[in-house]
Amino acid sequence: MKKVGSYALLISMLSGCSQQNTVNQTESEVSEAQMQENSENIETEKMQDTEKIQNTEKIQDTEKNENREKLSPFEMHGALHVENGKLTDQHGDVVQLYGMSTHGIAWFPQYVNPDAFRTLRDDWNTNCIRLAMYTAEDGGYCSGGDKEQLKQLVKDGVSYATDLGMYVIVDWHILSDGDPNQNKDEAIAFFKEMAETFVNNDNVLYEICNEPNGGTSWESIKAYAEEIIPVIREKKPDAVILVGTPTWSQEIDKAAESPLEDKNVMYTLHFYAGTHKENIRNKISTALNAGVPVFISECSICDASGNGGIDYASANEWLEFMNSNQLSFIAWSLSNKAETSALISSGCSAKSGWSDGDLSETGRWFKSAISGR
Repeated sequence: MKKVGSYALLISMLSGCSQQNTVNQTESEVSEAQMQENSENIETEKMQDTEKIQNTEKIQDTEKNENREKLSPFEMHGALHVENGKLTDQHGDVVQLYGMSTHGIAWFPQYVNPDAFRTLRDDWNTNCIRLAMYTAEDGGYCSGGDKEQLKQLVKDGVSYATDLGMYVIVDWHILSDGDPNQNKDEAIAFFKEMAETFVNNDNVLYEICNEPNGGTSWESIKAYAEEIIPVIREKKPDAVILVGTPTWSQEIDKAAESPLEDKNVMYTLHFYAGTHKENIRNKISTALNAGVPVFISECSICDASGNGGIDYASANEWLEFMNSNQLSFIAWSLSNKAETSALISSGCSAKSGWSDGDLSETGRWFKSAISGR
């Protein structure tokens, strides 16, 4: 009986161990399942958190883009300066200005109005206006023109551009007076008054000699600039100043060889795509490679007379070159003059709110080139 009892006890003990092992195994399997479930939950939570972060970033980016679209050009970029050979905004980012130049404001004053500028800003996406005030031509500032009226037009134009948050160039538009020194005293008095008037306007750029020509050397232009720039600097120590170059502002390579000692000066180049091709772009490249800042303050897509046929192939080459080099450019001209370079059709009398049908072929090309940005 003892043997039987011992055997039964042994069987019972073994059975208990087997049951305990089964329980332990079951508990282990449950524990592993719970761990796997917990791990999956953690991964799910991580994915959800990542998705939340990504969605938040998308919302923030969307809001940022929407806010940028609501900002005017000046609100977006603030006061400009030159840095590392590039036009740069208050955030340290390179900025490209693109817009329209008036024709001579003595002859086409009707386009200096707030609705015209608003149309260019909102419909064309322009961020800059150039106010071209001729000096020596009939009715020009230094040749019988009404000086007070012309200055008031400039002041009004700056005021309209400022209210719209646009940049504006005050252009001393020499042409037939090929050497800017010819009317230097008038220029000194003019820019002294303009700098004083616009002392609180950080959206104003000063172009001190449109197109030196007639064999005027860079040395002569440089000497002129060295007298005009200090007059502006008395009131506007950091304003961007644009300086013309020899041969109707085409020989920018000459300026690159002997630049002015002023950190916020840019050198202008003008081109008309029907006449000026790769040889002029090579001059720009020479200047850029030397770290000299370039600003294209006047251009069009016809020949250098402002008339003739449109050279679309050359125009597209210029547009690609300007964009790839982040060069600012200003189109000639905001007028309905009966010539190819006029942006408004000669048959259109509207002063603002132009439809595409109101524009010349040149006007439609520039609107397309700018509005798609």
